[in-house]
Amino acid sequence: MNATAEHIDPPAPARSAERPHPTHTFRLLLRREYWEHKGGIVWAPLIAGGISLLLSVGLLVVAIFVAHRSVAEGHTIEANGVTINGVDLGALVQQLTSEDMRQLADGLYVTLFMSSTWPFLVMIFVAFFYCLGALYDDRKDRSVLFWKSLPVSDGATVLSKVVTAVIVIPLVATLVAIATMVLFLVALSIGAAAHGANPLPLLWGNGSVFLLAGQFLAAIPVYACWALPTVGWLMLCSAWARGKPFLWAVLIPLALGVASSMTGLLQLAGLDRHWLWGNVVARMLLGTVPLTGADLSYIQRATSEGGQVTNLLSVSGVYSNFATPAMWTGIVAGVLMLLLAVRLRRWREEG
Repeated sequence: MNATAEHIDPPAPARSAERPHPTHTFRLLLRREYWEHKGGIVWAPLIAGGISLLLSVGLLVVAIFVAHRSVAEGHTIEANGVTINGVDLGALVQQLTSEDMRQLADGLYVTLFMSSTWPFLVMIFVAFFYCLGALYDDRKDRSVLFWKSLPVSDGATVLSKVVTAVIVIPLVATLVAIATMVLFLVALSIGAAAHGANPLPLLWGNGSVFLLAGQFLAAIPVYACWALPTVGWLMLCSAWARGKPFLWAVLIPLALGVASSMTGLLQLAGLDRHWLWGNVVARMLLGTVPLTGADLSYIQRATSEGGQVTNLLSVSGVYSNFATPAMWTGIVAGVLMLLLAVRLRRWREEG
């Protein structure tokens, strides 16, 4: 019997699984940090900004009510020697000189800055405790074993947490702060328009809100670098501590500061007895605060010289931090501690 043999194609060689691109993997790691800490990254500054906006608008309503009540009781409003009956902002604005408008812009700048501070205050604590739990929580709930089974390096994992702490959290807080002060300025505009003033040249024309928003955004890279020693120290404790990383992270620097102050050993090296507190302890614990010693000196100098308030957070002043040795010393120390945290994460898997 002649049998017709069926033609069978040889099996195609199996394709080797393509490794994902490093940037794609890193985006997934950032997304993981976002979804696991969405409450602290997004909702905490949003709630703080909302409370700040409600309080600011409430104070504005109270101020308008007090002004109307004062006028109803027969009091008058006087500006530049001109007496005006009633709450007529339009008549007042016509009497303002260029110097008065400059002072108004400075006052508006400070008011908007104060209305936007709550998200930044929340950011300080969110970033601090995020870094403390960044590498400890995975070991505590044993999920580190799962994450280590994936084709993701320890360095990429730690780097994603660092970027979240120094870029993502400050960026979200900054955007919320900008939205808060813009909404407050809208409320001020409604109040001004309701009392006869054109808010566009009065409140928006000086550009205070846009200047402040630009200064906030431009400052993010500077304070990301400034926070590195604190982020490095907290993540090092998070990777090393077997339990209660907060106590280790806080007590060790405080013990060093107390020991240096009590013994006076630093005086043998020609340093002040309390030098360690401002140059080491503060850099290890307070780096998430978006304010440096150089900033304080710049603000004090600008204030004493009678400069414009809008220059207090100028880009040139903020970026002058890179001209200080403290900035670069902190960057080097922070990177070294983060490298050590990466090594510890490879070794430690216990809770």
